[in-house]
Amino acid sequence: MPSTTPNASTRPLEGVTVLDLSRVLAGPFCTMLLTQLGARVIKVERPGLGDDSRAFGPFVNGKSLYFASINYDKESIALNLKEQADRAIFEKLLGVSDVMVENFRPGTMEKLGYGWDRLHAKYPNLIYGAASGFGDSGPYSKRAAYDMVAQSMGGIMSMTGQPDSPPTRVGVSIGDLAAGLYLAIGLVAAIHKRSQGGGAAKVDIAMLDCQLALLEGALAAFSSLKEIARPLGSRHPEIAPFQAYRTADSYVVIAAGNDHLFGLMAQAIGRPDLLENPYYKTNALRHSNVQTLEDDLERTLRKRQTQDWLDVLNVAGVPCSPVNTVAQVFEDPQVAARNMLVSIDDPVIGKLTVAGNPFKISGVVEPAKRRAPPEVDGDRAAILALING
Repeated sequence: MPSTTPNASTRPLEGVTVLDLSRVLAGPFCTMLLTQLGARVIKVERPGLGDDSRAFGPFVNGKSLYFASINYDKESIALNLKEQADRAIFEKLLGVSDVMVENFRPGTMEKLGYGWDRLHAKYPNLIYGAASGFGDSGPYSKRAAYDMVAQSMGGIMSMTGQPDSPPTRVGVSIGDLAAGLYLAIGLVAAIHKRSQGGGAAKVDIAMLDCQLALLEGALAAFSSLKEIARPLGSRHPEIAPFQAYRTADSYVVIAAGNDHLFGLMAQAIGRPDLLENPYYKTNALRHSNVQTLEDDLERTLRKRQTQDWLDVLNVAGVPCSPVNTVAQVFEDPQVAARNMLVSIDDPVIGKLTVAGNPFKISGVVEPAKRRAPPEVDGDRAAILALING
């Protein structure tokens, strides 16, 4: 249980120990967020093989960059939970942990003898975090699921891509990542609840639930108006101009989210005539004439390069951006200023660059060094010392 005396510079979860049985992405992403908030995360992995994602490419010197990017700052111990000696170690770890996280199919932990009811009776202060495709209840509860299943069933794939395109996956694993985010939030809330005397709880997160929670206004639009959201490319479903536009050399994103910003944009690009066009007087009219507006804007925007337009639009205070590749993100001064690319010295990979900590909390100084992603069972001695004194 937490033993650190907090002060202004203490990370919020300093002193919290998390026992992490999860693998691949949803659970490990959750526990990575907890490490960024200061928790100690102990990965419990299969002997020899470890987390499934250790086998996912790309690789450097045989080590998975996929695994490394989500599992730095963690420790690893290999335990076979079907072997009595390893179960004994695991149960001692449960006794000194604040949180346990798993993302198995519902019922798996019960078969191992470590379901919520049994653990809560034996370890009443242990918070239990679970992420799965469909959660602990409902007719789909026991079904297998991966990110693509959640994206497709939750409606997001039907809204992604260009008009009339085939079903399109979001470019990152938003099914897993959203579940990991919601699980982390739920666990932090459960830690707070326990600290207030409310006792430990189980946090049950379903990937499908999280996809629905991300649908913005699409659910209400269908419920009230029977409007079904469709792929719109880069366009916003209700606001214009609010999309990527072609320039002389690439694209510029313009997000003029209200009439005032539309006016600033029109002046900045040298098109004050747009303000007199009866089809563009309000956002509702601009949205109704979105293709005409796109054609009208691109006739002007194609005359100059993206950076030229960014310069004039930023001076005018119009929200805008380039469409960066990952390579361009690496060169962005704002990314550097926020310390959002972090280098880790890994004994196998060498220099490993990962996303930095997005939690910027006043008074809290980010660690100068990060732990390299662990090898399977690489921290066994230190972890055993935790339970053996």
